[in-house]
Amino acid sequence: MRRWLPHTLGLLTPLVTIAGLLLGNWWMGSTIFLALVLYPVIDLIAGKSSNVEPAESRLPFDLIIHAHGLLVPIVIGVLFWKILTVPFDNFLLLGIVSVGLSSGASGIITAHELGHRKPKSFSWWLARLDLLCVNYLHFTVEHNYTHHKHWARSVDPTTAPMGRNVYFHFIRTIPLQIIGAYRARPKDVQISFFIEGIVLCCLLIFSKYFFFAFMLQSLVAVFLLEFVNYLQHYGLSREMDERANASHAWESRHRWSRWTLMELPLHPSHHLQSSRPYHRLETHDEAPQLPNGYYVMFWTALIPPLFHYRMKNALGQSLETVV
Repeated sequence: MRRWLPHTLGLLTPLVTIAGLLLGNWWMGSTIFLALVLYPVIDLIAGKSSNVEPAESRLPFDLIIHAHGLLVPIVIGVLFWKILTVPFDNFLLLGIVSVGLSSGASGIITAHELGHRKPKSFSWWLARLDLLCVNYLHFTVEHNYTHHKHWARSVDPTTAPMGRNVYFHFIRTIPLQIIGAYRARPKDVQISFFIEGIVLCCLLIFSKYFFFAFMLQSLVAVFLLEFVNYLQHYGLSREMDERANASHAWESRHRWSRWTLMELPLHPSHHLQSSRPYHRLETHDEAPQLPNGYYVMFWTALIPPLFHYRMKNALGQSLETVV
């Protein structure tokens, strides 16, 4: 089997979202069932794999990730069309949440990857478009200039210490990330806020339902992003003068998470060389291993006592393995 082929599975999320919106009624909640029910089950069943086989060609991997990026505005466009054609009811709310899950699981991950590509390139601009679609344009600045410099340090707002729950982390990290982005590149952040403000004003003038739908799906998408940030560095720390290594980020080798999230779970490798494309990320035996894939860990994180217990045990097991 071609190595790139499993990564096309991630395209199910935006495609199912579009299909659900077009079919209407309960179908508009299809992505909720897909991402929050079916995917966790598959993540458990599919098991793990440490294999990182050499890629035959970069082209199919690039086509896949750019397809994700282009589908983000298309999905939101279909949502706006649906709002114009049906009454605003509970079914439509399901559709909005589905779009948010797609924007988070497909769009922001794409923006994370393409945001490391050459500035002003098509890939870089596509990342900016995807972030605009979730009202989070400052992310590239904060991620590239603050998080990658300070990951696993106490000054990094995306790194959660042992014992902090995902809800408090979500409320705390967003304003601190905005401040960090502004300190790093104030002009870029000012322009980002100006553009976002124009978009929001236009949506509000055109339709209050457009504005509400856009904001709600953005909130869902950003929560997914910050859950991932929370998961990737939870409970890990290094001193200001300590050199970063693979032990400062959590890794997951669970197949379904790797395939559908474009190798995002191989996060230590990304930090050790941020310019490395997703299909060339590697596994690191010294990295702490998550108890489950990202889809299962999402539900676990929503129950803080269970999450803290499992992560503490996983960290202890990882340390014993390294020793």
